[in-house]
Amino acid sequence: MKKKLVVLTGAGISAESGIKTFRDADGLWEGHNVMDVATPEGWQKNPELVLDFYNQRRKQLHEVQPNLGHQILAELEKDFEVSIITQNVDNLHTKAGSSNVLHLHGELLKVRSTANQNYILDWETDLNSGDIDDKGNQLRPHIVWFGEEVPALEEAVTIVEKADILIIIGTSLQVYPAAGLMNFAKPSIPVFYIDPKPVPIYDLPNDIKIIATTGSKGMKIIQKDLKKMK
Repeated sequence: MKKKLVVLTGAGISAESGIKTFRDADGLWEGHNVMDVATPEGWQKNPELVLDFYNQRRKQLHEVQPNLGHQILAELEKDFEVSIITQNVDNLHTKAGSSNVLHLHGELLKVRSTANQNYILDWETDLNSGDIDDKGNQLRPHIVWFGEEVPALEEAVTIVEKADILIIIGTSLQVYPAAGLMNFAKPSIPVFYIDPKPVPIYDLPNDIKIIATTGSKGMKIIQKDLKKMK
């Protein structure tokens, strides 16, 4: 039976593909204050701005490709039962070939009803004012905005609890509740933390191997370690 490898990924793994992170832009997302484009209040205040912002992000996503970090994670499915839990809203893990990806914060290529969060549609093009669900309600980006609950959190906790190996890639470990997921891992398992600017970790009882580099380089570095563990 294959060992269960759980991977927690943040914006850093997609940065190499050309998708900017909050950390590198002083809290701005592509030049916008996150409070204006990633909160329910921003949506209520100016839905046209929010729709345009995500339309631009969707267009950008069609222009970028998975990087080596994404690809190595997909290849690991040959030797491990891999579950990826990502804070990212892009589709690069899936595009690289990973088959088991849980999106904590939603997906850029999906939209949902403003009246029913379970009414979700695949959406590859622009979303505009007047695009409605089957009951006439406006559609919105399928993104978990700041201040909203994370519907997939309970499922993510269950996945992490079953991990035999944990890898954390490209996250500041500052955004909760996602940052707290690592604390649900069994104390005895090996943990790898890959990030160019790793933050100190004080409250995780595991023996952590910190690799201060990018997702692609970090995954290449730990490939030998992982081969010994399969």
